[in-house]
Amino acid sequence: MPPDPDIAYPPDDVAARVAAFAPALDRVVAAKELDRNLLVGSWNLRAFGGLTKKWQSAVDDSPKRDLADVLAVAAVLSRFDVVAVQEVRSDLRALRHLLKALGPDWGFTLTDVTKGPAGNDERMAFLFDTRRVTPSGLACEIVMPEDDPRVSPMAFARQFARTPYAVSFASAGKTFILVTLHVVYGKTSSDRIDELSAIAQWLAGWATEAAEWGHNLICLGDFNIDRKDDPLFRAFTSTGLMSSPALNSVPRTIFDTPGAGHFYDQIAWFVDDAKGPALSLRCTNAGSFDFVPLWQRDQTTTELSWRISDHYPLWVEFSVL
Repeated sequence: MPPDPDIAYPPDDVAARVAAFAPALDRVVAAKELDRNLLVGSWNLRAFGGLTKKWQSAVDDSPKRDLADVLAVAAVLSRFDVVAVQEVRSDLRALRHLLKALGPDWGFTLTDVTKGPAGNDERMAFLFDTRRVTPSGLACEIVMPEDDPRVSPMAFARQFARTPYAVSFASAGKTFILVTLHVVYGKTSSDRIDELSAIAQWLAGWATEAAEWGHNLICLGDFNIDRKDDPLFRAFTSTGLMSSPALNSVPRTIFDTPGAGHFYDQIAWFVDDAKGPALSLRCTNAGSFDFVPLWQRDQTTTELSWRISDHYPLWVEFSVL
């Protein structure tokens, strides 16, 4: 298939800016190694919907996100094997051009749009490098059944505002289920505790079932956790979910200040067999990627957030040996 002219032939200045991502990513993101590792990412791409089909959007254009911005996003996502993307909107123009930029070896799966004010017109999506991973059959949205014995009656008084999305994948003979979600922010932090408690309890039960088939369960996305060890974090980890210690010190949003960062985004799994079956995949590395110095130029941080995102991407490397 010939390259798509909309995205394949950027002007020289755009090509040079995007090319600068490669050495920066090389320094902080693990390299893909055939039959040796698996790279799982998560990125909340702010309001990822509309797109101005120009290489440089003008002052009066809306949205400000343009083709150059999509190439920058693709440069980051191409380093992962599979990535969960939150805040994909009903308008799929940006996603379609992102897939064109990633190329024919990339596939995707996504939910329909979540309606209602709390749903925020959002979809959940997975993008994946088909040379490295393949879907293994399961794709579902999690809806809480009534009187579920795995979830405390006190933990959950309503359905998820944006239902978690689970898809199973296989790589190098290993099967794993990824569950992505975007926890509702609410008016106060306490509004998130019930939802975080419910998903932790539900996942613990599901992980036990998945382990019987030799599957691994990993949850990832934007959990809107304010701080490590705060009540939200304790609710999230109440059934044994934990992330790589390497992610404890990385900022989550481009608005975070040193020493006062948030803990919004997570990639987590069960590590204690007493609470939930421990992940059989071995985590070997983890981190985030700071795209701000490469793309900000004379933009404000807020302006940059609408072009790329207000969140940093997170990634975890697992050994598949």
